[in-house]
Parts: sequence; C-alpha cells; structure tokens
Amino acid sequence: MLVRDRMTPQPTTITAETNLKDALELIRSRRFRHLPVVDDQGRLIGITTEKDLVYASPRSDLSLSNFEVTYLLSRITVGQIMKQDVITVSPDLPIEEAARVMVDHRIGCLPVVEEGRLIGIISDTDIFRVFVEGLGGGHPSLRVTVVIPEQVGSLARVVSRISALGANIHSLGTFWASPTERILAVRVEGADRQALLDALQTDGVTVRDVWEHPDRP
Repeated sequence: MLVRDRMTPQPTTITAETNLKDALELIRSRRFRHLPVVDDQGRLIGITTEKDLVYASPRSDLSLSNFEVTYLLSRITVGQIMKQDVITVSPDLPIEEAARVMVDHRIGCLPVVEEGRLIGIISDTDIFRVFVEGLGGGHPSLRVTVVIPEQVGSLARVVSRISALGANIHSLGTFWASPTERILAVRVEGADRQALLDALQTDGVTVRDVWEHPDRP
C-alpha cells in the first residue's frame, strides 16, 4: 500500500496572504488540523495548524473589544506564522515509510508532492486507520498472539497449522519481540478456540495471549 492509496487528494489550501481570521474560520469549519499553504501555481510554500493559528491570535487576557480582536486577526497573515521548512513525501512512498517519517520528525501530517505540486495530504489519522485495518480491529474474530523464533519457516508453520484446521486468517501482523524472536498477532475465523491453541503450542511456538471479540459467532 502506497501513500497515494490513503492520502486525501486535493486538500483544502490557503495562501500566504490569507489572514488569521479567515484561516481560523476555515480550519474550525472543517474536520482537519493542518492547512497547507500554496502559491498561485499550486506549489507548497508552507504549512500551518490550528494550534499555530490559536497561538498567534491575541491573548484572551488582554482588554480588547471584539472589534479590536477582529481587526488584529485580519491584519496578521498566514505568511507571518507558517512553517516554511515542510517535510513532504511522494505519492509512491510505501505507507509504513510515511509513518516512519512522521514518528522520526514528531509531526502529525505529511503533504504529498509530485513534480513540485501539492496533490494530497496524509495524516496520522490516516495511518491509524491503516493500522486498525491491517490488524483487523473491530472484526468479530479470535485474536491469538504467539511468539515464534526468528527462523526461516517459522511463520509458514503457524499459517499451515491454522489452515489445517479449516480456519481462515483474517489478518496477521508481525513485530519484533527480541533479536531472536518475533511476535505474531493473528485474527482467525472458523476455528475452535481450544483446537487452535493445541495446534499452535508446539515446536517452539509460545501462545502469549488470546482475546475473543464479544460479537464472534
């Protein structure tokens, strides 16, 4: 799965000349937290967030009238407060690599740029949705977490034992437990709980936990 598969295409944008009042009204009227800033050619020149806009607004403890606050907000432009060194990604980047960029830089979104033009945006919420989908979150199934040795064929043995029971693997995720072991989180459909556990707990496979969705048939 690539960034282009889960990004929001043609995101809402503003220009550097947009004033703070209009930017705040726009971001609060929509369900997003980031506003890319583009020039008249659609090239990305910056980005701002709701937090940036709020921090740049006149403080509530100042003795200002509503008229004065509105006037000040209209005088401040996005170009004065936007972040200009924006980290971007290509639409053809694998989505897990985009997630790694977000984690490494501690940011909540990535503008997607192709041939110098902004074509989309992908956020931490988009990444969370992929994570939930990939691990089968919410699916009425039996979730088994096992630890296997980091050896060729270990994963294949687990999969073949589940298959031998006539069961279906709805989702499977792998994680490092240590340099020599892997954790598998497997969601299984159509298997008896005890039969599945008996089939898995052999040949160096350790069942760490079992969780059953309350709506599992």
